[in-house]
Amino acid sequence: MADIQRFTLSNLALPIKTMYTGFLLAIGLGLLMAGAQIMLTHGMADGKFGLSVDDIVYSYYGDKTGSKIEGKLNGSMKEMGTPEARIEIIKWAREGAPQAEWEPHFKEVFAQNCVACHSVMPSIPDFTKYEEVQKVTAVNNGASIATLTRVSHIHLFGIAFIFFMVGWIFTYATGFNPKIKALIVFTPFAFLILDVASWWLTRMNPNFAWLVIIGGFGYSFASTIMIFTSLYQMWITPIREGRSPFAD
Repeated sequence: MADIQRFTLSNLALPIKTMYTGFLLAIGLGLLMAGAQIMLTHGMADGKFGLSVDDIVYSYYGDKTGSKIEGKLNGSMKEMGTPEARIEIIKWAREGAPQAEWEPHFKEVFAQNCVACHSVMPSIPDFTKYEEVQKVTAVNNGASIATLTRVSHIHLFGIAFIFFMVGWIFTYATGFNPKIKALIVFTPFAFLILDVASWWLTRMNPNFAWLVIIGGFGYSFASTIMIFTSLYQMWITPIREGRSPFAD
């Protein structure tokens, strides 16, 4: 049975068109903010700005030659404290973070440089407690199973729903072969699954780090095509056809 295009983006009622437009603009801005957040967190894992394979390896596989806190202080947290405090904490961690030096000295060092965040945010360690600090001075084994499980289910549920809505709007687009349109709609879901799966694979073997970058780029690119195509056909196509895009 031949596919029938029952509605088109350029002919949608104005209230529907504005609702779709607001959603797509918000999602587009959200994708940009997500990219910025990745650049400022994972993108600084190796201490250099810009996302690289090394950043992915440090974030998910870890750095078996140093502690987690050392990796952070040389990466995304490098500018959060004084250089003197950073060097002092790294040296202390390399010596095994002896508890005898915590109360008389390092508790105050952490209080001055770290606890403004690391005491009030439930998702990160509480650096007012030696036990929590001790955990991050151990060898950096990358992302924990608990962390990957939590982040994976959030991404799969939340982002999949976003792709569903963006894809739903894009199905009203014209000028695409139905098979090509179906492929574009499915692509973000496929790359999302690849992205999440590659986190787990990279944790086991750093050679899979490339898949993380490929997965993130793939679903971002496909989403961008759908967002821009939908906006174009809702607002520009009517003008090119000699109609007002604001006509109801």
